[in-house]
Amino acid sequence: MSPLSLALIEPEIAGNVGAMLRTAACFGIAVHIVEPCGFAYSDSALRRAGMDYAANMAITRHVDCAAFMGTVAQSNQRLILLSTAGETDLYAMRFEPGDIIAVGSEGSGAPVAVHDGATVRVRIPIGDGMRSLNVSVAAAIALSEARRQIMRRDSEGREQ
Repeated sequence: MSPLSLALIEPEIAGNVGAMLRTAACFGIAVHIVEPCGFAYSDSALRRAGMDYAANMAITRHVDCAAFMGTVAQSNQRLILLSTAGETDLYAMRFEPGDIIAVGSEGSGAPVAVHDGATVRVRIPIGDGMRSLNVSVAAAIALSEARRQIMRRDSEGREQ
């Protein structure tokens, strides 16, 4: 099992998907893509969006949020949702191996079912008056922090 997973909930922009796939591939992180997508979803479109990185990673497609949430429930993994309405600051969050970090769509965020089913809703602190970061930037920040924590605990020999 990958130490972390990234879930893209109903992504709308292929370029953002490509950026998140590249980030995930570089970090060795599995990806869940939850449909519907705002672009024509196909293996060839995914290869174009992720360039050659998509071939080297584990990507699981889910037909909709209900199917994804069912998979999460069966896996006993924690679902960590990045949200501008998150109650927990990213840097106060204690990430664990197996966590699934989820991002919503660019225009409307994550559906209510994902908010309700999330173990924790996390926000990235940003400047006053700013609405949000680009979704691919937010995903990279959260994945980097989660990976840093997990690798640090692992290198220190602490029990995970």
